[in-house]
Amino acid sequence: MTNTHSYPIGQAGQKWQDAEKAQWLAVQNVKRSYADDVLSQVDVLANHFDIEQYASLNYASGTFPLFTLKSLNWDKSKPNVLITGGVHGYETSGVFGALRFAATAAQDYQDKFNFLIVPCVSPWAYETINRWNPEAIDPNRSFYANSPAQESAALMQLVADVEFLMHIDLHETTDTDNSEFRPALGARDAVEHKEWAIPDGFYTVGDTLKPSPELQKAIIESVEKVTHIAPADESGRLIGEVLQQKGVINYATKELGLCAGVTDAKFVSTTEVYPDSPKVSAENCIQAQVAAITGALNFVYKN
Repeated sequence: MTNTHSYPIGQAGQKWQDAEKAQWLAVQNVKRSYADDVLSQVDVLANHFDIEQYASLNYASGTFPLFTLKSLNWDKSKPNVLITGGVHGYETSGVFGALRFAATAAQDYQDKFNFLIVPCVSPWAYETINRWNPEAIDPNRSFYANSPAQESAALMQLVADVEFLMHIDLHETTDTDNSEFRPALGARDAVEHKEWAIPDGFYTVGDTLKPSPELQKAIIESVEKVTHIAPADESGRLIGEVLQQKGVINYATKELGLCAGVTDAKFVSTTEVYPDSPKVSAENCIQAQVAAITGALNFVYKN
C-alpha cells in the first residue's frame, strides 16, 4: 500500500542534501543512556569474557566506544560464532538479547564454540532510538567496501580476519518502520514509499545465496516455545518478501549491504522480533532472541 504519512523534512521529488540532513539531526534527542543501559551490563561480564574495545565512533555530539565480548581462552580448534545486536539502535531486544545470552546461556556452549558477541553496533542510534546514524545513513545497508557508516566499517574491520561458522544478527520489526523510518527513507532518497503490513510475531531472514532452511526451521521451533511466529499476509508474504517456510523469508544480504553478509559464515540468520504486539512484553522479546541463538547453536552443533 502507498504511504499515507507525509514527512516534514525536504521537498517532494528532491533528495536530501546537507541542509536537510542537518535539519533531521537537529530534531533528534537522547532518550536513554548507552553507558547506563549497555556498558554497565558489559562490565559485569568481565569474568566470563574478554572485553575488548574494537573502535570508537566520533560524532559532533560525542564519542561512543564500541565493545565486543570474546570467549576466554579462544581455542583455534573450535568453530567461531558471531552474534551481533543493535545494528539498528532502536531495535532494543537485539541489544539485550545478545547481552542476556552472554550472561546466561553462553556458558552452556563455551566448550563447543568460540563466541564473538557485539551487543550494540550503533550506540548513538540506541540512545536516540533511531534506525540511522547521525549522518542519516542506515548502517544495515552499509556493509560494503569503503562504507560511509562508521558503525559498519568498524564491525567489518573487527571480523575481517576471523573465519566464522555461524553469524546470527538480532533485529526487530516495529510499527515505527511504517510511521517514521520508511517515510523518512522515502523523503531522504526522493522515492515512492510503499508501506508493508507489519508482521505480528517473530520471523527470520535467511541469505538468498545460502538460505539454510533447516537452520531457520530450528530457530523458528526454538522461538515458538517462547513466543508466537508471524503468519504470512494475505499475499503469502512477510514485509513484501515471499514466505519460504513458516516464519522465514530470504534477502540477498551481501548485495544489500546487510550486517548478515559481513562474514562468509556457512550458517547465517537475521532474527526479527515484533515488540509492538499486544501478545508480548519487553522481557518476552529478549527471551525470543536468546531462544533464536540457542536454537541455531543446537542445530549447528548437531550438524
